[in-house]
Amino acid sequence: MKCNKVKIKSGWVWECVGEAPRNPRTGRRRQIRRRGKTQKEAKQRVEDAIRALEENGIDENVSKSITFEKVAERWLEVYKASGVKRGSVRIREKEVKILNRYFVKAPIIEISHHMYQQMLLNLNKEGYAHNTISGVNTCANMIFKYAIRNKLIKENPRDGAVVPKKAVTVEDLERDSVEETFFESDELEKFLDAVLKIGLELDKEWFYTLAFTGMRPGELVALKKDDLNFEKNTIRITKTLYSETNNMRKYTLDTTKTNKARIIDIDPRIMNMLKKLVRENDKHKLKYKMMLDDYHDEDFVFQRPNGYPYLVKNIGDRMRRLMKHINLEKKLTPHAFRHTHISMLAEAGTELPTIMERVGHEDPNTTLKVYTHVTNKMKVKSIENISNNNREILKKLNL
Repeated sequence: MKCNKVKIKSGWVWECVGEAPRNPRTGRRRQIRRRGKTQKEAKQRVEDAIRALEENGIDENVSKSITFEKVAERWLEVYKASGVKRGSVRIREKEVKILNRYFVKAPIIEISHHMYQQMLLNLNKEGYAHNTISGVNTCANMIFKYAIRNKLIKENPRDGAVVPKKAVTVEDLERDSVEETFFESDELEKFLDAVLKIGLELDKEWFYTLAFTGMRPGELVALKKDDLNFEKNTIRITKTLYSETNNMRKYTLDTTKTNKARIIDIDPRIMNMLKKLVRENDKHKLKYKMMLDDYHDEDFVFQRPNGYPYLVKNIGDRMRRLMKHINLEKKLTPHAFRHTHISMLAEAGTELPTIMERVGHEDPNTTLKVYTHVTNKMKVKSIENISNNNREILKKLNL
């Protein structure tokens, strides 16, 4: 190790240079240079840095020069290349923006557990939803693990961090929030009556199909003519449609959320309704394909006059219009028809695994919430039916 005195703006200091292990990737020689007020201090810093390199491959000088923003940017490129859907990437991009508000120029190696925990607490104080903070926490974990794999930090500052959570009250426990995620039978009938009375073009086809198939709205608008089998009364679900800018011309077709195809049986009346729609589409195409320069010939079931598909946003807009008309206080979205369909299947006595397969759920939690709610109501109704059917026998108790 070589040590010399060097002059800096504030005066003279000792600078020591030592040989570190060669760069394992390039094989190039690496020298560690450190300064101190005394020769002993500078020498100790060189030895500590070399030891850190030998033990975990971390060069503190390099890590101090790389900001969180840069590491997050590199990780995001790898994340995109992993084959995740564009919708997932978009969510991660938003979470990275939130993280950058706190750590953008901070050297990755200087982000401590305390700094990270304080960031989560601040997000909670700012009014971010629990799910959003939880997503940010998950995103940060992936970024820090990426930094560990690339020998930029030794420990994950996110380890042991607590995501703030609102305390559960008695009122929360007593409120049956599951009911707020789907239409009850009478509510669905009221909504579909409105569809038939004041619905606009395609409202009937959209909402009846959603209610009686349980497919995701993105899967619905992605349906093509060859996905419908009118002989067997089945629909094949293999894809979902996504448009980041809600531009009909700028859409992508991706695999389903679970990356699995499924074929589901459909009520013949629903299939006849869709058959009429497909025939109308075919007639329209024959008439206008040669007349319209930008006709989009992709055989979407739910298509505009120019052949381009409708988007999930269009269904949401139509649904809000109809919800206002029936004065239903529930704040439901098109996704609510999946939960509604699950409730319909549960009321019909369909077993949970069959329901999950039909709606394309791998995680049973969401399905189970609705399924349990409906079957518990059915148990109460069963007891009431038994009592009503045996009223005369029970009267003899004289109670």
